[in-house]
Amino acid sequence: MSIPQSGGGPIEDFAQLAQMMDSGCKPKSDWRLGTEHEKFGYLKDTLAPLPYAGERSISALFIGLERFGWAPVREGENTIGMTRAGANISLEPGGQFELSGAPLVSVGDQAAELQNHLDEVRAIADPLGIGFMGIGAAPIWRHDDMPVMPKGRYRLMTDYMGRVGTHGTQMMYRTCTVQVNLDYSSEADMVKKLRVALALQPVATALFASSPFFDGALNGHKSWRSRIWRGLDNSRTGMLPFAFEDGFGFQSYVNWVLDVPMYFVYRNGKYINALGQSFRDFLGGKLPALPGEKPTLSDWADHLTTVFPEARVKKYIEMRGADCGNQAHINALPAFWVGLMYDQTALDAAWDLVKGLDTETREGLRVAASQQGLHAQTGDINLIDLARAAVGLSHAGLAARGMGEEAYLAPLVQNLAQVSTQADRLLGLYQGAWAGDLTKVYGATSL
Repeated sequence: MSIPQSGGGPIEDFAQLAQMMDSGCKPKSDWRLGTEHEKFGYLKDTLAPLPYAGERSISALFIGLERFGWAPVREGENTIGMTRAGANISLEPGGQFELSGAPLVSVGDQAAELQNHLDEVRAIADPLGIGFMGIGAAPIWRHDDMPVMPKGRYRLMTDYMGRVGTHGTQMMYRTCTVQVNLDYSSEADMVKKLRVALALQPVATALFASSPFFDGALNGHKSWRSRIWRGLDNSRTGMLPFAFEDGFGFQSYVNWVLDVPMYFVYRNGKYINALGQSFRDFLGGKLPALPGEKPTLSDWADHLTTVFPEARVKKYIEMRGADCGNQAHINALPAFWVGLMYDQTALDAAWDLVKGLDTETREGLRVAASQQGLHAQTGDINLIDLARAAVGLSHAGLAARGMGEEAYLAPLVQNLAQVSTQADRLLGLYQGAWAGDLTKVYGATSL
């Protein structure tokens, strides 16, 4: 999850809220991609989740990574992340170790960045007996097993999640995702890209599904991570049906975010409890947490990070519907979306592919993808057909870019040919060679 944002000074005009997103518009020559992935750290001898402090811990990894030029980011006395040359390492609530990559030109650049990151982390982790899993949900650990990271934002969110949904703390402490952040050139370009992203997010959920286990057992889903998001907080998650309405744009998105209850306000290095309060009241100087004070653009930027739809708009669009997986699938995620979004012919064709889907169908695909993966069906739509068409368009879009990026789609091409995902293969091992011994999953999903 996000570190405190730097958005700017006082909000003097309501129009500044939409202008923040509008300021993200870039000419195509300046478009970049930034990939984020989360992974579970664990102790190889005990298979316990990696603690924050101690000789073998997240803190030890942070200290070790300083030799590679990473600078610590602190909250109070605790290091809660690291930064280097436009990239960040941060922590999810249960200690999930996250790389938020720098803005890069190509998928090949991203793959090199990922390889360098994993090499650096292994150089510190291996001598300490620390391993990492690339998987969408913690397969065995229960909630009480998870460490709690020393971040004020997470303390507030943990308390609130229990009040507004059924799966919020599962998302915070026991899931991992991979996402890519992509640029847009104009408001109209953002609208088309967001609509395609939302409509095809179930395809990504199915193609990247890797979380069929939870609480030490089968969970009946191919992507339990995706299932969790449907029981979290309906006020800030979902498929954004209003994004498909006539007239949708930056202001429509702002209006929705303003109606999402707040979590906090960040002041002087501390998170102030504003749980359930209204950013609209904040704009009027009537926020109970800070009576008489009005927000800054940094406060607005922070609030934008507390909405969690399947695709999210900031100064770019985040594709959020995929489980983390092995290294090849981490690379495939940005390839899939770059191919669809950064070539106009592919983008137009992708919109033609999904523009006839109604709200009920899009939501039905979302649900079915989490349950059945590539075997999902909603009405007369087979998700495998939609996935084959989307991957084909992505391949064509990448080929048109002329950078050789289409090679990174290979895991998805294989999934489609076999009608089998990482989740399906893990289930096959569990029911076959592993003979029900789920501890084998640590080695099988090692990064």
